[in-house]
Order: sequence, then structure tokens, then C-alpha cells
Amino acid sequence: MADVKPRRGLGRTLGVYIGLVVVPVVVAIVLLGGGDDGDNVAKAKAAAGPSLVQLLLAITVVVGACKIVGWLGQRVGQPAVMGEIVAGIVLGPSVLGALWPQGAAVLLPKAAIPQLNVVAQLGVIFFVFLAGLELNTRLLRGRGRLAVVVSHVSIAFPFLLGVGLAVFAYSRFAPEGVGFLAFALFFGVSLSITALPVLVRILHEIGLFRTEAGVVALTCAVVDDVTAWSLLALVVALTTASSLFGVVLTVALTVAFVAFLGLVVRPLLRRLVTRVPVARLQKAAPLSVVGVLLCALATEWIGVHAMFGAFVFGLVFPRDNVIATWLLDKVGGLTTALMLPLFFAYSGLRTNITLISAEGWVWCAVILVAAVVGKLGGSALSARAVGENWNRALQVGVLMNCRGLTELVVLNIGLDLGVLSPMLFTMLVIMALVSTAMAGPMATWFARRDGQNVVGLPPRTSERAAA
Repeated sequence: MADVKPRRGLGRTLGVYIGLVVVPVVVAIVLLGGGDDGDNVAKAKAAAGPSLVQLLLAITVVVGACKIVGWLGQRVGQPAVMGEIVAGIVLGPSVLGALWPQGAAVLLPKAAIPQLNVVAQLGVIFFVFLAGLELNTRLLRGRGRLAVVVSHVSIAFPFLLGVGLAVFAYSRFAPEGVGFLAFALFFGVSLSITALPVLVRILHEIGLFRTEAGVVALTCAVVDDVTAWSLLALVVALTTASSLFGVVLTVALTVAFVAFLGLVVRPLLRRLVTRVPVARLQKAAPLSVVGVLLCALATEWIGVHAMFGAFVFGLVFPRDNVIATWLLDKVGGLTTALMLPLFFAYSGLRTNITLISAEGWVWCAVILVAAVVGKLGGSALSARAVGENWNRALQVGVLMNCRGLTELVVLNIGLDLGVLSPMLFTMLVIMALVSTAMAGPMATWFARRDGQNVVGLPPRTSERAAA
């Protein structure tokens, strides 16, 4: 008799569950199945973009490939960023898309590319902000004359060669509807870039960071970076403005923006970090991300690209405080680990080596020679002219010839604006890769000739004998 109530209670529970849960669900399924909305559901799924599974798979493939190839790059004496850029190209139509198109479509579906681009653009914005934040302007003390001369020669000389090449390349490679001025300006800027963050990494990895040649190269690269980004902002303004008045207005608004950050925002930030207690600054640190985004938004609205605003905000942001440390640790870590690999992959997906014809490969070689002669030759000659010996002058030249990630940022802007064709974009990406790959090995070779101790190089015979 004691078991009767539990059994009755169990049967009543099952009856209630079937009547009030199972039956309503079955009826709802029948009613929904009778509808005629299959096409609408399919259209809604297509409009919604890739599924979360597809997006997560694409991000996993990109980040994993960049880290693996970046590690392999370090094993052969290249900075990790070089391997990451190569990984992006391998994932694109040049390699994976050509050898295994079905697999490429699954791993990196076209529907996921726009979403990857959004994250990649955020990565570029934070990258250029951190580049501005990490610029050590104290390097300029006592070296102003050398820095200005070498850095500006390293921009002016390759820029001139780029504009000269554009005269002959315009009819062959310029997209339809693009004027010669915009095409030539972007061509010149593309040959004039030095990638400061990649240069810092190379100097650390080969042991030249604290040498005289390394400090000279960094000093010149600081001036080069500021000048190049400002020149790019001007070129974008000339390209996007529809009239002369529009160009003047864009330049005027840009100058006003820079002046506002330098004269108003910078003193306020300095006062904030010096007067507010450290504990409160730590809590307020995440708000600095909002400042980066607002500055990027401002210059995007002005018409000179979001990255310029982020870079200038990085220049005026106070250093050596808890907020700057938080930004470098938290934002820098996320940017390097996740966002920049996505940018490399996005650039690689737009780089299609199969587009280059036989004539295109000849032009690719000409562009590479002009870029190296202009940047390496101009930097070395000017460094020698202001007092450096030939070995150190050539070290400075090969280091200034490093283009890397910064070049990819510039090239993607040119492709997005329609100024560069996909074929020319691909040729310039190849030029950036080769010139960056040259920097480390050639710098160590010239350093060895100059008698410096360089990481990874054995001592010379005379040094071994002395030891």
C-alpha cells in the first residue's frame, strides 16, 4: 500500500507533462509546418550573413595559420609579422584558392569576409593608435638635423621615383575613371613608407636596438612615420574631395583637428594623469578606448581615413602612466593576437598573384628596384652625407627600407578608394614583402662588417683568435 501513492503521483505528472507540454509542441509544429514560408526563411538566412559557426571557423583558421607561419618565419630569421603576412597570402586566392577552391570556400566563406574586414579595420585603428603611443620622441633630442634630413630624403626620393613610374604605369594599371594625380600620388606614397613597428621588432630580434645605427634608424623612422601618415592623409583628401574647395576644406578641418588634440586634449590628459589618484585612473582606463574610436570617427567624417585620427591621438596621449600601460597590455595584446592576423588574412584574400601577367612580373621587378633604390639608396646616401660611416649608413638604409604592415594599410586604403587596381595592389604587396624580408639579414651583414656583435652571428676569425 505504501507504493500506491508514488506510482499514482508519477502517472499524474506524466499525464500533465504530455498534455501541457508535448501536445502543444506537436500542435505548434504542425501549424508551422503548414505554412509556406520556406523561401522567406532562406532569404532571411542569406540576408543575415554567415552563421556563427562559419565566422568562428574562419577566425580560427586565420589566427592559427598566422601564428604557425609566423613562428616558422622566426625560425628562418624573419620577424613573426612577416610570416603572418605570408600566411594571409597563402589563405587567399594565390595559393589555397588556386589549389583547393572547395576547401577555401568552406574555411573562408565569402559571406564571412565582410565581417572579418570589420574586425580587421578595428585592428588597424588600434594598431596605428598604439604605434603613435609607443613613438619615443625623445630619440629626436640631439639628432634633429640627422633625423629630418635622412627621413625626408627617404620619403622624397622614392616618392619621386614612384611618380615617375606612374607616368608610364598609368595607362596600363590605373582603374577606369581614376585621374592621374590620384594614381601618381598613391604610387609615390606606396614606395615611401617605412614600417616603424616592424622595424622595432626586427631591431630587437637581431640585437641592434641599442646600437648607434639602430637608434639612428629609429629616430629617422619616427619622423618618417609622422610625415608619411600626414602625407597619406593629404593624398586621401585630394582623392576623395570632389572639388578644390572640398580639398581645402578637408585639409583645414584636419589641421583644426590636430590643433585641437595638441592644444586642448593633450594638456587635459596630462593634467588628468598627474592629478587623479592611480586607483581612479585604473578604473577609468577603458574609457580611453572610447577616445580612440571618437578620434577615428572624426577623421573618417572629415575624409582623411579613421586611422589618421587614431594615430594623432596616440601621439598626444601621455606616456608612462597606468592608462598607457593598460592600453599597451590589454588593447595591444588583443590587437596583436586577434585583430591584426585578420587584417593580414583580409589583405591576403585581396592579393591574387595569378592576376599578374608576364609583363606584370617585369613591372613588379621594376617597382621593387625603384622602391629599394629610392628608400635604401636615399637613406644611406643622406646618412653618409650627415656624418655616418658607410657601414652604418647602409644599415640605416636597409632598415628604413622595411615596409611591412604599414605598407599593407596604405595599399588597402588605395584599393578601397579604387585608386589601385587588384593587379597593381598585388605587385605592391610583393614589393612590400621582399623589401621587408631584406631588412634583417642585410642589417646584420653590414653590422658584422662594422664590427658589431649581432644576435645569431658567430664572431669573426680575428675575434675568435683574440678570445
